[in-house]
Amino acid sequence: MAVPVNTRAQYGLEAPQVLVEAHYQPGASSFTLVGMPQKAVREARDRVRSAIKSAGLDFPLGRLVVNLAPADLAKHGGRFDLAIAVAILTATRQIPDRHLARLEFLGELSLYGELRPVAGAFCAAAKVAGTGTGLVIPSAQREELGPLADTDLAVYPVDSLLDVVGLLAADELPGAVTLAKPRPVANRSPSLNDVRGQAHAKRALVVAAAGGHHLLMVGPPGTGKTMLARRLSGLLPPLEPREAVEVANVYSVSARRAPGFAERPFCDPHHSASAAAMIGGGNPIAPGEVTLAHCGVLFLDELPEFHRDVLEALREPLEGDDVAIARVNQTVRFPARFQLVAAMNPCPAGFVCDQARCRCAPQQVAKYRSRVSGPLLDRIDVRIEVGPVADDDLWAERVPTLDDGALRGAVAQARDRQWHRAGCLNATLAAREVDEYCTLEPAAQSLLRRAGRRLGLSARAIHRVRKVARTIADLARAESVGAVHVGEALGYRAMEGGRDPDA
Repeated sequence: MAVPVNTRAQYGLEAPQVLVEAHYQPGASSFTLVGMPQKAVREARDRVRSAIKSAGLDFPLGRLVVNLAPADLAKHGGRFDLAIAVAILTATRQIPDRHLARLEFLGELSLYGELRPVAGAFCAAAKVAGTGTGLVIPSAQREELGPLADTDLAVYPVDSLLDVVGLLAADELPGAVTLAKPRPVANRSPSLNDVRGQAHAKRALVVAAAGGHHLLMVGPPGTGKTMLARRLSGLLPPLEPREAVEVANVYSVSARRAPGFAERPFCDPHHSASAAAMIGGGNPIAPGEVTLAHCGVLFLDELPEFHRDVLEALREPLEGDDVAIARVNQTVRFPARFQLVAAMNPCPAGFVCDQARCRCAPQQVAKYRSRVSGPLLDRIDVRIEVGPVADDDLWAERVPTLDDGALRGAVAQARDRQWHRAGCLNATLAAREVDEYCTLEPAAQSLLRRAGRRLGLSARAIHRVRKVARTIADLARAESVGAVHVGEALGYRAMEGGRDPDA
C-alpha cells in the first residue's frame, strides 16, 4: 500500500492539508485525476508526464488513478504538480517512501522537470512551522520565507524533480537549510518639507498617524493633497515582526509585489476600481486593495469619482479588522486593518473656494459632495480643508522647517502610550474603552456637548472626536484630555453632516 504524499491547498489565507494518493495497475494506458481538480490542476497530467520522462524516469503505461483528498475541497493552480509526481514515482516503486510522512511538497513542474514558484507558499510554510514536518519548495521561494526564520520550520529548497528524487532516495534526510531573516528596509518615504506651506494639513497628518485615524483632505487641485497622503506611511513606525508575517502572508497569495520587510504597504488604486478589486473576489477568491493595505495605508485619490458601490463597500472594513467575502459555496475572511487616506476636490470643477474661477452651481456642488455618503464620512475621524498655498510659502527659499525624524519619534511615542494603556491604537477603541480611556476634563466635556448640539454630531461622531482628542493629548504627553485637545479635534470635522464646514 503506497504512502500518501502531503501537500497544501490554498483557501483564502488558509492552507488546508491535501493528501495525494496514486494507484497503478496494469491495463490500458490512462491517467485519471480525481478529487475536485479545477482546470489548471487537471492540466497537471501533461506537465507531470513530461517532467517524469525528462528526468530520465519511467512514466507508467498502465491504468493510473491519482486522488486529491479531501474530495469536497476544490483544488486550484499548479501547486500540486510536485506532490502528484512524487506519488506516482512511489506508487511505481521508482523511489522509496520512507521519508514521505515527514515531508510536505509544494511546487509547479515545467515540462523539463524544473520547479517553478507557486502562490501561497508562505501561507503553507506558516502552517507547517512547528509541526515537525519539513517543507519541500522551489529554490526560488527560499527568500520569500525569510520572515519565518525564527520559527521551527524545516525547509528543503530544490530546483528540479531529480533533486527531489535524490532527497527521498537518501538513507537519512539531510539537515534543513537555514532561512536568512531579511533586514528591515530603510524609511524611503519622501520628506514633509517637500510640501510647501500647509502647516494645518501636516499637523493633521501627524495626528492621524499617531492614533491610526482615517483622514480625508478636501481642497482644490494643486494644493498638495496627494503629496501629503504619500508621506503618511513615512510617519508610521516599521512593522512589528508579527505584523510583517501577516503582510507576507497576504502578498504570498497575491500577484502584487510585496513591500520590503517591515515596510508598511501603501496602496493607491485608480478610481475606476471595481468592488471586487477593492474588497476582494474572483475565482478562486483573491484579496482586494483593503487587504493588500493591511497594516499600512490605503490612499483613495479623487474620492467622489469612485463608484458608489465601491465606496459603500468600504463601510464595514473601515471599522473592522477583517473582511468576509461570501459566495454560494464558500466564505473567505481576509485581514483588513488599514488606515484610509482620501482626497477630493470641493466641487466638480475643483475651485469652489474661488468664486471667480468656479463654474459649478450650488446644486452641482451639493450633488458632487453627496457622492460621499454621510455614513461613510462618519467613519473618517480627521477631515480637513486644504486651501491654496500662500505666495510667501510658494516662493520662499526651500529651507527645511520640519524634522521628519523627530515627527516619527513623536508618533512612535504616542502610539506606544496607547498600546501600554489600552492594548490598541486610539482609532480602534471600542465604545466601552472610549469611556474608560478617553475621559474628558469638565471644560472639555462642556465644549464637546455644545459643539455636538450645534453641529448635530451623531453618537459615533462624538466618540470619534473623543478618540482624536485623546491622540492629541498623547502627542502632547498629557495625562488627561483638556478643552484645547477637544477644540483641535473638533477642528478636524470638515464637511460635518454634508454641510459647509463654516456652518
